[in-house]
Amino acid sequence: MTATTTPRPPLPSFTRETAAQKVRLAEDAWNTRDPQRVALAYTVDTVWRNRAEFPVGRAQVQAFLERKWARELDYRLIKELWAHDGHRIAVRFAYEWRDDAGNWFRSYGNENWEFDDLGYMHRRLASINDKPITAQDRKFHWPQGRRPDDHPGLTELGL
Repeated sequence: MTATTTPRPPLPSFTRETAAQKVRLAEDAWNTRDPQRVALAYTVDTVWRNRAEFPVGRAQVQAFLERKWARELDYRLIKELWAHDGHRIAVRFAYEWRDDAGNWFRSYGNENWEFDDLGYMHRRLASINDKPITAQDRKFHWPQGRRPDDHPGLTELGL
């Protein structure tokens, strides 16, 4: 089996529990900031809308992520399940990052995801807004990598 035929659980049709698991797995992967690893969660012909960029296929997604994380330093992300139905999941998220001049931002957004039968994301539509914040306003303080299980989520943080 190749990476595109090996199931990637949890699989659709999603329940609330399996949709929440899929969201946390995506959050964990994105917090690695490993473009190659993250890109493997998408179909080879995945279609994205992310701000003003529209990558198609894993190679373009990986290149997009490489550019993203070269610019968005000290990136920390929290995702939260919003809704689910069948092969689709809606997510809200926030992430904090700084630019190379030391300016901090919190980016807020929503994503609509659509999965194939094997659990790979075929479509990702994201809408994102950036808010400048001070270093003192940051709320995401865990060490680089996976958000600790005891760290509050978006709802608990009032975001």
